[in-house]
Amino acid sequence: MERRIEIVGRLLSPRLVVGALALVLVAGVAHSAATRADVPKIAAATQAEALYPDAPDGVDPVVTGPVSVSFRQRQADAGCDEAVWPNVPAACYPN
Repeated sequence: MERRIEIVGRLLSPRLVVGALALVLVAGVAHSAATRADVPKIAAATQAEALYPDAPDGVDPVVTGPVSVSFRQRQADAGCDEAVWPNVPAACYPN
């Protein structure tokens, strides 16, 4: 029993704990230094970005309120159901 306590005491020695903590901190600093802080923006603007330049997070093309039959037809003609984000045609957005 005394031998087990001795082994556990060696495993949890202050030097070993401080060394492990130092390795974790060094790894964190290296990761932070290697990570880019600013994500580059895509230069090509989609139709929605051109229509709504004041919406930095984008515009949702899904209309949740009542719309006219002509708008629904315009969406069907533009293929809005098959459109894949971010390449959504401008016809999918309400006026």
